[in-house]
Amino acid sequence: MPGFFDLSGQTAIVTGAARGIGQAIAGRLARAGAAVAIADIDQEGARRAAEAIQGAGAGQAFPVFLDVTRVGSVASAVQEVLARTGRIDILVNNAGIAGKAAPLAEQSEEDWQRIIAINMTGVFHCCRAVIGHMRERKYGRIVNIASIAGKEGNPNMTAYSATKAGVIGFTKALAKEVAQEGICVNAVTPAVVRTPILEQLTPAQVEYMTSRIPMRRTGEPEEIAAVVHFLASPDCSFVTGQVYDASGGRATY
Repeated sequence: MPGFFDLSGQTAIVTGAARGIGQAIAGRLARAGAAVAIADIDQEGARRAAEAIQGAGAGQAFPVFLDVTRVGSVASAVQEVLARTGRIDILVNNAGIAGKAAPLAEQSEEDWQRIIAINMTGVFHCCRAVIGHMRERKYGRIVNIASIAGKEGNPNMTAYSATKAGVIGFTKALAKEVAQEGICVNAVTPAVVRTPILEQLTPAQVEYMTSRIPMRRTGEPEEIAAVVHFLASPDCSFVTGQVYDASGGRATY
């Protein structure tokens, strides 16, 4: 995609990129010229994803172990990327889980704490780990993958909806904090997308979410990656603190 949101010479970290939306984003950014760190707790999956991107001649990609819930793991991953490429221009916080689909009374404290640790605290850890480097260089693009559930709420997904709402608020706050330092921070809010995460939900839950989409279909990972690509590029120079829906029309605000 030369000439369109060119990322030549840049380095991107995409969390949870071993599969699904994250893998699609990583592939898109690599094709645009970025060296992409496939950062995932699934080391073997990250290796396969990186090899698939490079094997297709789609650009440079390499696996990095990352557990977003652990500060030490995040710090080590960031240092590994810096040692390899010398820079971090783009961070895409994609790692997340749907959690248990059940009424609130059937949710345990462990369910709640786990989803907060991955979906929300993980974003905090990763942003905090790269923001100093981006500030020093006076450049950065951070894209947080939230969800339409963070705007509208999905029944039987209280923890998921709450964490994604938290990611939206975090995005807006951080964007304003670094708005004069060449760093743009935005969020993308997909509706239901056809990825392995759907396996964590019941068919009734998937049907509920799909029925609320005016296009009456799930999204595809590549459709989310296309939105992220712009937000991760130098062309996104006067856009920050924004929440971009990729929801087939489910929400229009």
